[in-house]
Amino acid sequence: MGKDYANKDVLCETDWVNDNLNNPDIKILEVDYDVENAYKEGHIPNAYMVWWRKDINDDSTRDIINKQQFEQLMSRLGVKKSDELLLYGDFNNWFAAFAFWVFKYFGHEKIKIINGGRKKWESENRPYTKDEPPQNQSVYKASAPDEGVRAYLEDVKRALRKQEVGLVDVRSPKEFKGEITAPPEYPMEHAQRGGHIPGAKNIPWVQALNDDGTFKSAEELEKLYQGHELNPDQHIITYCRIGERSSHTWFVLKYLLGYPSVKNYDGSWTEWGNMIGNPIEK
Repeated sequence: MGKDYANKDVLCETDWVNDNLNNPDIKILEVDYDVENAYKEGHIPNAYMVWWRKDINDDSTRDIINKQQFEQLMSRLGVKKSDELLLYGDFNNWFAAFAFWVFKYFGHEKIKIINGGRKKWESENRPYTKDEPPQNQSVYKASAPDEGVRAYLEDVKRALRKQEVGLVDVRSPKEFKGEITAPPEYPMEHAQRGGHIPGAKNIPWVQALNDDGTFKSAEELEKLYQGHELNPDQHIITYCRIGERSSHTWFVLKYLLGYPSVKNYDGSWTEWGNMIGNPIEK
């Protein structure tokens, strides 16, 4: 029998979801980058749409939504503080993991990611619908932000000075080496310079997944990260280009492996690579 994840209550399998589509105690949210070619073309029955670009990001500030905006989103979706949320989406749950991180930042307690996301649900030919569930407005009050899960520019600079923090660059090897500044399937928001933050270890986010989009076993994940000399005793900061892929690795390290001190640097390479004076490596 294999080793269990540190937190088994943050994942749910597609067969369980299929058996609970009408469960009044859960609320299913599909979080997509490409809403037109994902959610609107078909989604899990009773799933509500969360548009990554417009619903959990503030375009005017290049930042995640603030506490008031988060409360408005949750209220519009009819979410109550006691609800259990099931998140899934396109791009192998990149954006579902980002939403998980934002929702935890604002203190929502009961959240699961559907293991395998849209990819696995589709491969199993499970039911889809184009019908959107009814909107039942709620009054949601968020907690104060949990800064323990978020890293900022100064945190990364401090980490470089003290050299006590493990920096994990989860982008592709070509991005890490500075050969390209954005992945080919997701080409927007380039940085002025290519490369990586000095001392960062390159562990691409996709290495944590099986071919069907599900997460690898606890043993395989431990071997992956400890093979790069990352261990639970360290403070760890994950980053990518705009914070969505790194939230996926943040989820793996913090929740599946139980590392106690992991932060997601959502400013990531578009901030670091564009700042005057910031050192880079290639």
